[in-house]
Amino acid sequence: MKHNFLKSIPLFYRSFKNYKAFNKLASEERNIVFYSESGQDWHHFEQIIKKLLSMSKKVCYITSDPDDPGLFLKDKLFKSFYIKEGFWQITLFQFLKADCLVLTMIDLNIFQLKRSINPVHYIYLFHAMGSTHMVDYENSYDHYDSILCVGPHQINEIRKRELLKNLPPKNLIKHGYARVEELMEDAKKHEKTTQKPYTILLAPTWGENSILHICGKNLVEILLNAGLKVILRPHYQTLKLTPHIVDEIVNQHSNNPLFSCVKKMGDKESLFNSDLLVCDWSSTSIEYALGLEKPVLYIDVPRRVRNPKYQELGLEPMEVSIRSKVGRILDPSELYKAPDLIEQLLSDPHCFRERIYRLRSEIVFNLGNSVDAGAKEIAKIASTQFNTNTK
Repeated sequence: MKHNFLKSIPLFYRSFKNYKAFNKLASEERNIVFYSESGQDWHHFEQIIKKLLSMSKKVCYITSDPDDPGLFLKDKLFKSFYIKEGFWQITLFQFLKADCLVLTMIDLNIFQLKRSINPVHYIYLFHAMGSTHMVDYENSYDHYDSILCVGPHQINEIRKRELLKNLPPKNLIKHGYARVEELMEDAKKHEKTTQKPYTILLAPTWGENSILHICGKNLVEILLNAGLKVILRPHYQTLKLTPHIVDEIVNQHSNNPLFSCVKKMGDKESLFNSDLLVCDWSSTSIEYALGLEKPVLYIDVPRRVRNPKYQELGLEPMEVSIRSKVGRILDPSELYKAPDLIEQLLSDPHCFRERIYRLRSEIVFNLGNSVDAGAKEIAKIASTQFNTNTK
């Protein structure tokens, strides 16, 4: 405990210095500000920030992760600051002076991070493709001014909530999802012929209702015994909170050449090297199917529900509706059927890709052009807000 306290002192002091440095910037340098909770946000921000810089827009980037890759981007129009979570982070939010703040953080103004007492336009950028009303709290998106939406499902859900709860309408932007576009481009460079033995990627979500907690050991054994290659890619929260669950599986199969485990955050090779994903309610499955045009076998563990009132909207969450369109659903009590279902899902890859082409065009905005669309909207909002704040 004492060691952790001493280790945090330099980061606290660094945060204080950066907080002061940010506030000393001229107002035009705080026109467009991004906030990142962790380095995981960078791959959602990077391309849109670089696009803004190419448009000669000044950008500030604030992160609460000292290892965030965004801290190392070099550009004369770009300034980055590390501000540790806690006191200076909370203070920054409460007294922020900026024209607009772009963030992937949900639940603004609900917990300790509040809207500023100063006029700031808050822009939310989705870091997942799913719906807004089941896996998040019912009011998770209520306190943003603009939202860069992935597809029509998010617009329909937010508008329905505004109508039911008599909330002021937000500026909902038809944006898209750069992550899927990146996967589509990367997949072209990693073309893989589907052939036996098939390679199965097991990448579930985390928590007590995840595959690994409920039936992970049994499932891995069934797949390996069927002669399938298995790549286990546990969620980083599983590795952090319950590493013993992963260790048990790894220790049991470490000598099996068909088995491997990937613990590196941000790994992409396992996505390209696999033929099919086995998943639960992780949003990774949507990106995998739409970006890589590969099927998903869903193990039907209990739903991730943070909003018990989600059915009030009368709209089926995308996480639910998409499962039968990109794969098959298997009850945990029938895991022995998994090898046969995998065989069926991989029997006609051409037909599956044709289905994905149609599905993508229906549920994703600006496919292939989301970065440009998002950057232009952010620049437009920032310019309008700057003119308003300087009157």
